[in-house]
Amino acid sequence: MFTGIIEAVGTIKSININAQGARLVIATNNLDMSDVKLGDSIATNGICLTVIDFDQHTYSADVSNETLQRTGFVNYSAGMAVNLEKAMMASTRFGGHMVSGHVDGVSEIISITNNGNSIEYWLSMPSDIAHYIAEKGSVTIDGTSLTVNALTNDKFRLTIVPHTVKETIFAHYQLGTKVNLEVDLIARYIERLLTKSSSENEPKSNVTESLLQKAGFIK
Repeated sequence: MFTGIIEAVGTIKSININAQGARLVIATNNLDMSDVKLGDSIATNGICLTVIDFDQHTYSADVSNETLQRTGFVNYSAGMAVNLEKAMMASTRFGGHMVSGHVDGVSEIISITNNGNSIEYWLSMPSDIAHYIAEKGSVTIDGTSLTVNALTNDKFRLTIVPHTVKETIFAHYQLGTKVNLEVDLIARYIERLLTKSSSENEPKSNVTESLLQKAGFIK
C-alpha cells in the first residue's frame, strides 16, 4: 500500500524486454534505500514493483507482460525519469490517499495551461473507468496522489502547484505524454458492494446505496 506522496524522482538505468516481460534497473537518486530489503515494494510511476536486487543507488525489478500491456511501461526507455515511493509503514503520515500500485489504465495529456502560479492539465479519461472518477475525488497519476478539479464525459482536469511539479516528473510532461492512472480504491469497493451477486448461495450484503448516501460516501 502507498500514499501517492512521491519520495524521489529516479531514472531508468536500463530496461530489457523479453518474451517473459521486462527486467528494470532504476537509479534511485535521492530515495533513501537504508531500510529497503529484498522483496520490498517500490511504486515506480505508480506501479507496485518487487525489489529483486538493490544497492544504495539502484534497485532491480521484473515486470510481467500483463503490466507491460496495461501500463505505460511498454513505451519507457533508459534515461526516463520516474516517480518513486516506498511502501508505506504503519507509522507513516498519510498525506495522500490509499494507493494500491495497481494501474487501472493509461491516460494522455491533452492540454497544459498556466493559471497563476499553478499549471492546469487536462487528461483523457478511459471510458471503461470513467465512472470511478469524480470531481474533487482522488486519482493517482504516475504514482502521484492528486485531486480532480473538473471533468467532462471524456476528460478531467488537474491543477498542479509548483511544489508538486518540482518534486515529481510533472515537469517532463508534454502534450501527448501517456501516464499511468489509478482510480480511487474506495470507489472500486463501493461498486463491488452495490453490484455483488445476490444468489441464494451467497450471503446478501446489508450495504445499500441509501446507507452509503447517509454515511456520506456517495451523493
